[in-house]
Amino acid sequence: MSAAIMGPAVSTFFNPQFSMPFSGAATPLVYALCLVAILITASGIMEMSSRLPSAGAFYTYVTRGIGPKSGFVTGGLMFVAYALLPPAEVGLVGSYLQSTLRDEFGIAVPWWAIGLVPAALMIFLALEGVQSSLRTALVLFTAEVVIVVTLAVIVVAHGGKHGLTLQPLSPSASPHGVGGLVTGFVFAALSFVGFEAAATLGEEVRKPARNVPKAIGLSVLFVGAIYVFCVWAEVVGVGVGAANKIDGTSTPWNDLAATYAPWAKLLVILAAVSSMFAVMVNSNTGVVRILHVMGREGMLPKLFAHVDPKRKTPTYAVLVQGIFSVVIALVVGAVAGGLGSPEGGSNVYGYLGFLLTLGILPVYVLTNIATMRFFRKEGGFRLVRHGVLPGLAILLMVGLLVGQVQQQTTAPYTWFPWLIAAWVAVVAAGAIWLGRHQPEKLAVAGAVMATGEAEEGHVVTHEAASGSVTTAP
Repeated sequence: MSAAIMGPAVSTFFNPQFSMPFSGAATPLVYALCLVAILITASGIMEMSSRLPSAGAFYTYVTRGIGPKSGFVTGGLMFVAYALLPPAEVGLVGSYLQSTLRDEFGIAVPWWAIGLVPAALMIFLALEGVQSSLRTALVLFTAEVVIVVTLAVIVVAHGGKHGLTLQPLSPSASPHGVGGLVTGFVFAALSFVGFEAAATLGEEVRKPARNVPKAIGLSVLFVGAIYVFCVWAEVVGVGVGAANKIDGTSTPWNDLAATYAPWAKLLVILAAVSSMFAVMVNSNTGVVRILHVMGREGMLPKLFAHVDPKRKTPTYAVLVQGIFSVVIALVVGAVAGGLGSPEGGSNVYGYLGFLLTLGILPVYVLTNIATMRFFRKEGGFRLVRHGVLPGLAILLMVGLLVGQVQQQTTAPYTWFPWLIAAWVAVVAAGAIWLGRHQPEKLAVAGAVMATGEAEEGHVVTHEAASGSVTTAP
């Protein structure tokens, strides 16, 4: 589950293009550094998941380690990050297919018209029930990973464009120095978002104290290795000089297939589209679930709690989220490049992807702070596992966020950290108000915003050393 939600295929096909305007040919190094940083960050999450197996995951960890108000803020950050992913994918699939149809077949179709097709299908599947489509998406996911790794191996076997070189793993390959590496890092971090997904199964798997942390750690290692290898193969395949010119509108994997494996070109196109659609469906399902439960718990209008008696799906939550995704994609695209140019669609993905990554990074910070506090308070504190590694993770993630404020010089990227800061301020104000006036709703609200889970009438009272959770009315 963790590996699938990271989306190795779609992340490999498209995310490096958003790092390369900044880190250029050094983007493989960015992904390698990001892998190390995410492993360090994941260590605190793994420790918490071994002691607090819960569907609430980050919300539960932060609430138990820091407090309910911080847990509420965590839920708010996760909600905004999840809600922005479906419209980001609408823009990406539209931009990619507009460029592909134009370059390969001479057909001119605007990205927004293309993006409406998978968006409509996403809404239809959500209304009908998506279990069968999710199973299909998992099969497609496996095929996509095989395709992208196979193509990368073919590129390397051919020796790349100018021979194999480790230059892309050197900081000197960055055309914009250290600042370019820092900025490229955020887009690389987007590729790892979702590694923590296995933590939400803490109440359902056998031996969660062992299996959940193991799943998280191995997923980061496995998918991260795919990223580093494939992005390195991409750079040597197109050439170091050409890699410095790649941007969000580029389709380098189409070019690699045409150059090194013409027979695989159609497979790459199909894998890219199916991968984007799978991510769209998965993320939409999560947001719809959250909206539905927020309606059921009285935090949103009751219409969101409505369930179709025949299909057993939350009709209004599906429609509102679907309309939101389309409107956000069209508005951002129109402002950020136009509805007729693939740049508009690619900027939808770039801008929203940047925003949601900046939203999820503070969640990792809060979780590692919670790790340090929880184990000191509850016992079992180990200096390296519960002190050094979480402390280093906090420094890495905070440093990354600060680096964005300092290094970004181009609008609208310069605005995005402040948008996230404003959202945190609004959510924090809501947490303070609920804590004073409706404290009983504070815990429920934070859990729902984070995962769409709420245990009515129950509170966690104790965790045994083995990681089991007992609840009481």
